[in-house]
Amino acid sequence: MSPVFELRRIEKRFPGIKALDDVSFACNAGEVHALAGENGAGKSTLIKILSGVYQADSGTVLRDGVPVHFATPLDALKAGISVIYQEFSLLPDRTVAQNIFLGREPAGRFGRLDQRAMRAETERVLQMFGERRRFGADTLVGALDVAEQQLVEIAKALSLDAALIVMDEPTAALNEAECALLFELVDRLRAQGRAIVYITHRMPEIRRLADRVTVLKDGKVAAAFDGVPEAGVIVNAMVGRDIGDFYPDPPTAPPGKVRLKVSGGGNARLSGIDLALRAGEIVGLAGVQGAGRTALAHALFGLAPFERGTLTLDGEAVRLASPREAVARGIVLLPGDRKAEGLALMQPVIDNAMMTARAFSPLAGHPDRTRHGTTADMMAAFRAIDLRAASVDVPIGSLSGGNQQKAIVARWLAMDPKVLLFVEPTRGIDVNTKAGIYQRMRALADAGAAVLMVSSDLTEVLGVSDTVVVMAGGRITATFGRGASEAAVMHAATDAPQDRAA
Repeated sequence: MSPVFELRRIEKRFPGIKALDDVSFACNAGEVHALAGENGAGKSTLIKILSGVYQADSGTVLRDGVPVHFATPLDALKAGISVIYQEFSLLPDRTVAQNIFLGREPAGRFGRLDQRAMRAETERVLQMFGERRRFGADTLVGALDVAEQQLVEIAKALSLDAALIVMDEPTAALNEAECALLFELVDRLRAQGRAIVYITHRMPEIRRLADRVTVLKDGKVAAAFDGVPEAGVIVNAMVGRDIGDFYPDPPTAPPGKVRLKVSGGGNARLSGIDLALRAGEIVGLAGVQGAGRTALAHALFGLAPFERGTLTLDGEAVRLASPREAVARGIVLLPGDRKAEGLALMQPVIDNAMMTARAFSPLAGHPDRTRHGTTADMMAAFRAIDLRAASVDVPIGSLSGGNQQKAIVARWLAMDPKVLLFVEPTRGIDVNTKAGIYQRMRALADAGAAVLMVSSDLTEVLGVSDTVVVMAGGRITATFGRGASEAAVMHAATDAPQDRAA
C-alpha cells in the first residue's frame, strides 16, 4: 500500500542557504511519524512544502502515490492536509467557533452565515476534549490562556476531517493533564486511520506516540528509523553528542550573598512567600499548572507586584511597582510566551535585542544604536549566545524559535543583570539550543548573578537547578537541594489545594 502522502527527493533553496537537500519523507494511514531535528534543521520548510506554503525547487509530492502540486495552502487543505503550527494563528477578538471556521464559514438560507450550524459543529469537536475543557463555542479566544488556545488549534484541525494531520510541537504550552488528553486524541486519530506527522523535541513523547522516526540535520535526512530507538540514539542523530551531556556541571563553590529576598510576600495570587535568590545559584520553580510559579516571577519583576511583605535587593528594601523599575535595578525577565510578551516580530533582530530601558536614548526615547558601547555589547552578546541569523537587520520573526529565544537572552546579557527570571526558557526549542541556554544560565550564575527558572519540565528543573522550590496553591510547599527525586517533588507539588491561577 502506498503512503497517504510522500515527499521524494525534495530540494529547497533560499538566498544564501540550501534549506532542504534531497529529503524524502512519507506517512502512512494509521501511523504517527515523528519528525525530529534541531531548530533550523529543515523541519518547518519541509512541512511548508507539504502544506503548500512553499513550492519545492525540485522533487515530487505525492498523494496516494499520485504526483500533486500545491500552489497554495488551500490546495493542500482540499487534498486533506491540516497543519497545527507551533505559533498560533487565532484571532483573539473572535469566538472559538469563528476561529475554527475562519475562511470556511457555513452558509444557510439566502447565503447567510449559519451561526447555529457553526456553533453545533464546534461543540461536537470540543466534546473530544472531555470534561477537562473549560470553554465553549461562544468563548472569545482572547479570554483563553495559552494552553486553551492550543486546544482550539487542535480542534480546528479535527474539524477539517483531514487525512493527514501535522502537529508542530503541540504540547509546548500544555500541562501534564492536557498532554495526556492530547496523547489520547492522537491514539484515537491513529485508530481512525489518520496519518499523523508529529514534530517534537521531547524524547518521551516520541517514545510514547511514534511508530517511526525521521531525523533532519542541516537540511538532510540524518537518520530514518522503522520503529523508535532509545532517546540517546535519536539525540545523537540530531546533534552528534550524548543526551547526558546537556545539563551543566554543578557549581564548584557555594552560593554567595543574597541578591533578592522576599519575606511574607503576597498578592491576589500568592500568599506567604519566603524566598531568597543568591549569587551563583540557579533556583528552579516546580509545580503543576495553577501553582503560582509564573505569578511569582511576575511579582518579582513588577508585572503584578507584591501587595504584602517585604522585598530586598542586595540588602536594600525596594518596592518594584513596574517592570521598568525592575530593569533599572538589574532584574530582568525572559517571558514564557516570547512572541506575545517579548518580541516585535516585524522589527529587526538588533532592535528587538536592544529593546530595554538601558538601550533607549534618555532624550529621544528611541533605540540609540550609535551610543558608545551599546551596539558592541549587543554583538558580543550575540556571539556569546551563538545567535544564528543571516543579518541582525532581518525581521526577528523570520528566525527559528530557538534563535528568537537567544535574542531575548542576548538582550539581557548586554545589561550585566543582577537577577534573571527565566519563565519556560526552553519551550519549543531543540535539545542542542536547550543545552546552550542551560550553559549560559550556569555561566551567568557563576559570574555572580542570581537565576530563577520556572519550568513545566520537571526533568529540566532537576537537571539544571542547584535548589528546587516547589509551589502549590500560590504557596511554597517544599525546598530541595540537588539530587531530589521526581516523586518527592511531585508529592510536594500536589500537597496543597490548587485554587489559584498561575
